[in-house]
Amino acid sequence: MQLQRVLLISTGGTITMTGDAKNGIAPTLTGEDLVRAVPELAHTADVEVHSYSTKPGASLTLIDLVRIAELLDTRLAEGFAGAVVVQGTDTIEETAFVLDTLVTSERPVVVTGAMRSASAPGADGPANLMAAVTVATTAAACGLGTLVVLNDEAHAARHVQKSHTSLPSAFTSPDCGPIGRIIEGRLQLYARQPRLAPLPRPVNDVDAAVALLKVPLGDDGRLLGALPGLGYRGAVIEAMGAGHLPASFAEQVSRLAAAMPVVLATRVAAGPVFQKTYGFPGSEMDLIGRGAIPGGYLAGVKACLLLRLLVSAGLSGDTLKDAYQARCNGMLLGGG
Repeated sequence: MQLQRVLLISTGGTITMTGDAKNGIAPTLTGEDLVRAVPELAHTADVEVHSYSTKPGASLTLIDLVRIAELLDTRLAEGFAGAVVVQGTDTIEETAFVLDTLVTSERPVVVTGAMRSASAPGADGPANLMAAVTVATTAAACGLGTLVVLNDEAHAARHVQKSHTSLPSAFTSPDCGPIGRIIEGRLQLYARQPRLAPLPRPVNDVDAAVALLKVPLGDDGRLLGALPGLGYRGAVIEAMGAGHLPASFAEQVSRLAAAMPVVLATRVAAGPVFQKTYGFPGSEMDLIGRGAIPGGYLAGVKACLLLRLLVSAGLSGDTLKDAYQARCNGMLLGGG
């Protein structure tokens, strides 16, 4: 029986790293090396490797992700069943979210990596790669958008977060859990959440700067006033609880929202920003009334990326606000 074709794009990350305790680990393995380390892949799919880079996950840029999205759409149209993107786990949740937002193909796109280096005892890279290729060849994964697959779990890009710095089980989806698991060599889906319509890929100005600020107790908010002078074109504020800031922030949010789009996210791992419950100065109702955009269920890093993409697409004012909220409302089954 002819095996299905899978495109593997290697960008680097811990899964490609070797080294020792004295000198640390660094990227040394190519995508071809990763495939050779998993002989079982030869019986699962016909894997074609594209080595994009050997960067740690923290060094990838939004421009890289836009280019990878374009590469995926081009190559998936050539008869591949699906694609696997291998990268560092530091930014897997961001990469998956951007690809989910930009890739137009309905074929499965799976992002994977490893929490342990290739030279570490119990390296998890080979098992993660095998699971990712399995999902990429699964017809039922079509139309689900980009998935993150590690530790034999499949997570939707819009919900997944890295929740631990070292455990192989580091990736979780706090609001809904994994949408499936790989059991006995097959993807078993627990839920089907239709993907959102992709956004147009930005052509120019993809480096539009958007600030991400987390607010702790006692902060005086002085950074908010500095943002316009630093060249930022948008801001995401990770507020407390359901979207609350110190009362002293309120006037600063008003001024900032008059100068640029401001998204109100939450620093809490799960749950949405509220819109109509609390009414005190600095509450979500107060801040939204001052022009802040409620961030929905998006974590701060994803809210920042979405705002960058919308600003890069030339959106502003109410048009940008409507586009942001439409995307957030579509994150839940039934449109939120």
